[in-house]
Amino acid sequence: MRRWPTTIYLGGAVLALILLATIGAPWLMSAHPNTQVLSDRLLPSSTKHLLGTDHLGRDLLARLIYGGRFSLLLTITSVIVAAVVGTGLGALAGWLGGLWDEMLMRLVDLLIVFPGIIMALVIAALLEPGFGTLLLALTITGWTPYARLARALTLEVGTMPYLEAARALGVSQLRIINRHVIPNIIGPLLAMSFLRFGHVLLTIAGLSYLGLGAQPPTPDWGAMIAEALPYMQRVPLLLFVPSLAIFLTAFSVTIVGQGLMLLFDPKQRRL
Repeated sequence: MRRWPTTIYLGGAVLALILLATIGAPWLMSAHPNTQVLSDRLLPSSTKHLLGTDHLGRDLLARLIYGGRFSLLLTITSVIVAAVVGTGLGALAGWLGGLWDEMLMRLVDLLIVFPGIIMALVIAALLEPGFGTLLLALTITGWTPYARLARALTLEVGTMPYLEAARALGVSQLRIINRHVIPNIIGPLLAMSFLRFGHVLLTIAGLSYLGLGAQPPTPDWGAMIAEALPYMQRVPLLLFVPSLAIFLTAFSVTIVGQGLMLLFDPKQRRL
């Protein structure tokens, strides 16, 4: 039985705390993130406002916790959709080969030429800003790494003796893929999903910073950074708090992904 790397537990614990805080925001916070009290603008930390208030007198802690909802929900959804699309197309390309494989790989090469953040920025700018637009942009730019990995793993698994035996017994192609191919390639793809999570989260924060993410007054970590810039010298906490939230989330998920890579890749376990 394989021993799970310590990084999985450490990163998983931090990530679980962040997710529980954002999910339980209505029960954890009595203050509403959009309630403005202009007389309480830019207040320091106090018993009433643990992290102080922003330039509109809104509770910073409430906006921090609620702000994770949009960013994390969009990140999780886009990673899952991109992983499913990329894994399905890549596995089919590796399994079927021929023209289908050639066409898919040329499409992947074409998309990789353009920087993902630039393509996502163009798509988000052309369409109306919002959750659906960002999900479409992140899916279009995010499925190619999964397709390349799934194809390579499928080609490797396809040479295994037990697949030849399944073919000789007359097992259908679809059943072979579902029962033998996908279960044997899912581990590395799961690790990649965690490693890609941080990248997607940073992309979403960047797009929100530019005004292409969650629209006011919906709280969002990237938008909070943009709002804090004019006041960063007077109240550095306004900038530091959402930046730290993004860093901790991305870091915790990344070290979980690195632990999964060690878990599913025996050649790297010696590291």
